[in-house]
Amino acid sequence: MLNNRFLTGAPVWVDSCAPDLGGVSAFYRDLFGWELQQGAAEMGGYSQYQLAGRTAAGAMAISRDEAAPAWTLYFRTPDVDATVKSVEQAGGGTLFEAVDILDLGRMAGLTDSAGVPFSVWQQGELKGLDVLNEPGGLVWTELYTPDVSAAIGFYDSVFGWQTTEATFPGGTYTMVHPAGGTADDMFGGVVPLADDSCEDGAYWLPYFQVDDCDSAVAKALEGGGEVRMEPLSMEGVGRFAKLTDPAGARFAVLQPSPPE
Repeated sequence: MLNNRFLTGAPVWVDSCAPDLGGVSAFYRDLFGWELQQGAAEMGGYSQYQLAGRTAAGAMAISRDEAAPAWTLYFRTPDVDATVKSVEQAGGGTLFEAVDILDLGRMAGLTDSAGVPFSVWQQGELKGLDVLNEPGGLVWTELYTPDVSAAIGFYDSVFGWQTTEATFPGGTYTMVHPAGGTADDMFGGVVPLADDSCEDGAYWLPYFQVDDCDSAVAKALEGGGEVRMEPLSMEGVGRFAKLTDPAGARFAVLQPSPPE
């Protein structure tokens, strides 16, 4: 699962964008207990979702013309500019050029070889999220892509990701972890887009941990969200469901299986 070692190539941050940040923040407050901390003008209004004073995610208000509401994952890199070049050489693209965020770090917005958006973060004073692997925190990620082999090749060339195959009834599941990491550093899976029962284009899907998956789904519906995949249990993993918030941003919730 995710951890705060924040190795190169591992997720370090996640944020969402929506036209009505106030309305969406109420949804996440009821669902995860997050409180929106409004961003300062010098940060362009960039805000944070906090849980008991610790950062669980970022948030940004956008106009409806700027981009579709979505969650975006950030991966750690020791050199943003070098990573941008590696992405371009591997067949990816650039959404916005590398930029310094005060003394917090340096970032860039990119797309992989299938056009899936993601961002990269070079640590300054800000290393990453505070809330991980606990209720209300990022706990897992999945990439839905039309070509698993091509996607793995792309991210391997950019970040040096390593993979592990897990078998389950009906197929295999490809899991990824940073170069030099161990099983404890696995942070996500790579899934054929055709296997997504709610297929809607290639994308990165963040999973947030909850105590009770079914209760979380009910709260999401009450708050104006939608269910993309009904709760499903998997042995050794837990119970999970795919949702959208009221703005339409896709995410998932996971109630992990108790440790053996």
